[in-house]
Amino acid sequence: MLSREDFIFTIGYDGPMAVVDGQAKKKYGRLSTAALAEQGLFRAAYSSALYARDKSELETVVALYNKAAGTSYTAESPLARLFGVFPVEVKRAIVL
Repeated sequence: MLSREDFIFTIGYDGPMAVVDGQAKKKYGRLSTAALAEQGLFRAAYSSALYARDKSELETVVALYNKAAGTSYTAESPLARLFGVFPVEVKRAIVL
């Protein structure tokens, strides 16, 4: 399983390996889910909430996204499609 930082900054896949944005990981990897969302990194914040499997983190991301974008999504909305993030089981990562 990937580390939290690798998962939230995965930008794609190369076969069985995740491709990770190394600069973003280095700069923002230690931020909490809420802090990522407050920075406007909603895709990373959503990924972090998915990784944590914490409904309250997901609700925080949705609330901050709705405030910034003027939308009315809920935690039950198809957020995976909105952010393009789906849980995938990979064991290795390539950091670019």
